[in-house]
Amino acid sequence: MNASMIRRLEKWDKDFVWHPFTQMKEWREDPMVIIERGEGNTLIDAYGRRYIDGVSSLWCNVHGHCVPAIDRAIRGQLKRMAHSTFLGLSHEPAIRLSRKLLRLVPKGLSKAFYSDSGSAAVEAALKMAYQYWRHRGRFKKTKFLKLRNAYHGDTLGAVSVGGIELFHEIYRPLLFETFDAAAPYFYRDSFRGTEGGYARFCAKKVEAVLKKHHSEIAALVMEPVMQGAAGMLKHPRGYLFLLRRLTRKYGVLLIADEVATGFGRTGKMFACEHEEVTPDFLCLAKGITAGYLPLSATLTTDEVYRAFLGRYDEFKAFFHGHTYTANPLACAAAIANLELFEREKTLERLRPKIDLLSQELEEVKKLRHAGDVRQAGFMAGIELVKDRATKEPYPLREKKGHGTALRARAKGVLIRPLGNVVVLMPPLSIHPRELRTLCRVVRESIEEETE
Repeated sequence: MNASMIRRLEKWDKDFVWHPFTQMKEWREDPMVIIERGEGNTLIDAYGRRYIDGVSSLWCNVHGHCVPAIDRAIRGQLKRMAHSTFLGLSHEPAIRLSRKLLRLVPKGLSKAFYSDSGSAAVEAALKMAYQYWRHRGRFKKTKFLKLRNAYHGDTLGAVSVGGIELFHEIYRPLLFETFDAAAPYFYRDSFRGTEGGYARFCAKKVEAVLKKHHSEIAALVMEPVMQGAAGMLKHPRGYLFLLRRLTRKYGVLLIADEVATGFGRTGKMFACEHEEVTPDFLCLAKGITAGYLPLSATLTTDEVYRAFLGRYDEFKAFFHGHTYTANPLACAAAIANLELFEREKTLERLRPKIDLLSQELEEVKKLRHAGDVRQAGFMAGIELVKDRATKEPYPLREKKGHGTALRARAKGVLIRPLGNVVVLMPPLSIHPRELRTLCRVVRESIEEETE
């Protein structure tokens, strides 16, 4: 692409495009990167500059870009059919994907409902949980319990069970009422003790709400192991297990949002496996197609599914769906993705890379303004602080995370921060050499931005 065309595209972008989670005034003033193609774990812009994809193209890329096996699967399906409605019809890719997926997830999940985004997967779970209790004659169970700092997507139902004020507060008048409980945030909590003690300390806060309001609560919604958009807040070991036990004790369903944590991100296929927990609903997206096409799934149990069975005139059906539900191209990509996990032993090959990331993060911890470094598998967050001794955060107006990302970009690494938290979530396929480069560049960029 020649320079004249690139400049034209930059102008057209500023004239016609509105980007997500972006202050467009600043976007129009800043230098622009137009990504033209991808190779392996690298993205290449219109000028031919190469960048390590340090956040997996927003946490969804698994095996790298332009993977031959997934490319072939999509082309093969395209020769047969690009799309057919899933309302009242079925097709082979969705059937095969459901069988394959349900053999991988925690035991007890047995039905797959498809949507096209993580938000939509959570919306489906919320509506299923609400309707389940109505079919059971428990008409007071209409509300949801959420964790503070939660993020479950940007549709209004998902925002209602979210807990990040920066993203969600402006929409408060549009949202339905929920209960909330404090989520683990060890770095800024006053607790001192063992990890197990902290898990119990945090679980008691959830139990206090359940004990008082369980008759009204349809489900607890949570991100297992790591709250991603909150700034990579890692839960203590045992917390998920305790919450599963509490939901059973108080007769509340558990919705596990693994949109970000699923498909190997935490070192296991699904984060729930770390504590051998089977939720009532498991929400999946992002890595389900290895970052190729929009697809999500809401998985649930036979118990939930059976509550929706009845005669046509009983109107027990789940009245919810999307035009592109179970799109055949996306399902074909997802099947190829899962086959790659098995054939290439992706999770086994990931273990030494997780160890390498841990080693590299030890060097980051030495930085004067790295207040806390959090990691779960291939998910990591580096919280930048103005004063390490007092944990005083940088004022958001100073944009230290954003500044770090710009410096990293100039050095050939693409990352996207969450406020003062620098996020690392590379593709699972990243080569150790690339991983070392990614961590070195991020370390140097933080140092340059904060010193």
